[in-house]
This record gives sequence, C-alpha cells and structure tokens, in this order.
Amino acid sequence: MIGLRVEKNKPPSLVSLCLGVVGRHLEDIVEDLSEIAVSFPADIKITLAAIARRRKLLNDDVIVSLADSSWEILDLSGSDVSDFGLTKVAEMCKSLCAVDISQCNKITANGVSELVQHCHSLETLRCGGCPASESTARRCLGILKPKLNDVGGDSWEELDTMEIGHGAQSLRWLVWPKIDKDSLEMLSTECPRIIVNPKPSLFSFRGTEVPREALPDVALDDPIIKDIDPKTWVFCRFTPKAISQTLSSPNELSLAEKFRLAFVERDMRLAPKRAKNARQHQRRAEREWMMTSTRAKALALASQASKSLHGRS
Repeated sequence: MIGLRVEKNKPPSLVSLCLGVVGRHLEDIVEDLSEIAVSFPADIKITLAAIARRRKLLNDDVIVSLADSSWEILDLSGSDVSDFGLTKVAEMCKSLCAVDISQCNKITANGVSELVQHCHSLETLRCGGCPASESTARRCLGILKPKLNDVGGDSWEELDTMEIGHGAQSLRWLVWPKIDKDSLEMLSTECPRIIVNPKPSLFSFRGTEVPREALPDVALDDPIIKDIDPKTWVFCRFTPKAISQTLSSPNELSLAEKFRLAFVERDMRLAPKRAKNARQHQRRAEREWMMTSTRAKALALASQASKSLHGRS
C-alpha cells in the first residue's frame, strides 16, 4: 500500500557477532575473566553480564569482574550472586538506578541494605519470585522505609535533611509480583511514595510516567542484548552416562573397536560387488566411447574386417 513503510531489521554489527561467539564459549574464559575484561568498555561488560545470566554462569566472581562504575542498571535475576557480589558491585556502581534481584536465593536483607546504602540514585527495585527472595523482600521493608534519626523537633519543618537520610531515599518503584497483603498495606501507609507493581498505561501514574524498568513483563537487561543472536544462550549440555563396572567384563570390546570391526567386515563383504561394478562401468565407458568417436568406429570396423579376412583364408 502507498504510504506504508516497511521497516527492515538491521543486520547485527560486527561487535554483536563477536559477542555472540564469545558468549557461546563464555564458560571457557570465566576463570580468567577478571584479567580479560579489565580493558573492556562498559557496554561490552554489561552485555557479557547479560549473556552470563542467561547461560546460568553469573555468580559473584563474574559480576565483580565485569562491574563498571558507569552502569545504571543491574540485572541479577535468577543468578548465583550472593550478598558479597551485590555489595562489591554496589560499592563500584554507585549510579545504579534499577536493580533486579528476583529469584536470587543467595541475596539477603544484608545485601539489599548495602545496595541502598551505596546507591543513592536507586529508583527501581525488583524482588521476589522464589521462597528465598520472597522472604528477603519481607525482611527489607524496614530498610526501604525512611527513618528518623531525631524526632525531638516540634514539627517536620524543623527536621534537617540528614535526619531523614536513612532508608531508600530515591526508591520510587517496587516490583514485587506476589507481595503479601500486610506488606503492601505497610508500604502504602508508611511509605506512599513507593509505588508497588505499577501497571503499564498510556497515561502517567500519579503524574509520573512508569519507566520500562518498572514493568514486570520485560527483563531489565533485554535492551542490552537486543542485537545478540538468541542462540548464544540457547544450548544443551552433554552429560555422559556413567558406565556400570559390574556389567562390563575386562574382555569385552570397546564401542569404538566394535564399530571398526563392523566396518571392516562390511567392506570385505562388499568388495566383490564393488569390483563387478567397476568392470561393468569400464565396459560401459568403452561402448560409449566407441559410439561417440569416429576413429573408434573405424578401428572397430577394421578389426571386424581383419577377422573376416583371416577367417576366409
């Protein structure tokens, strides 16, 4: 139709192709990642972290090796990162605005406390998704709520900013899909500025547009790997089956030797047939040559005439 423009997908860049290759073999370089990634740009590091998370390779060592001070998002969902790794990253990446710790069995309230303490720009936090993470989220309610150091003043206007400085000061969006009723009521009453599980809408939420990072249906690091081939993290691990020692005897041939002997036996059985086919092919080729070559026809007729003359004499 006239007026409609068909948008074509751009081919992946050379960097994306290279990252895809590296991502497929990431487990081979994990042990040396701290030395290899030291000179990588921040966008390359966070892409490798996203690939490692999808390949179930993201742990404390990997995330600490890749962490960069310029990062603004951190997706640890479903990883093996613990409080130690989260604390180290929070100390290095103080500009984090959105963090996903959902389905992280090894992250506790201690790690979240360190995150809040070091990252004063944190606006979005994702949590829950598994029993351990659900428990961590409930234990973090006291950390997320603002606290007063001094309540001796007569009014809120007399309180200094430092006296309200504890808690997640900048946190605005909390994504906790299975939040219990009591926790939701507590946050709504004592900390109404934190919006729990915001819904996507064409209109702003309480005068503020819901950021993409606060939408639960999309992975936090999806935009980072949009140009990477999904086959990079879709792989199958081969697990060799254990061979029972009780069922195998010392004199039993190995599987490779059985295949070799079977091939030799088959080759010997088919040898006469191959020789017969070769002779037939040679005779067929000679007949075709005689039919297509004038000189061959002349030689054949001369040979027949010679035999006829010799027969008469």
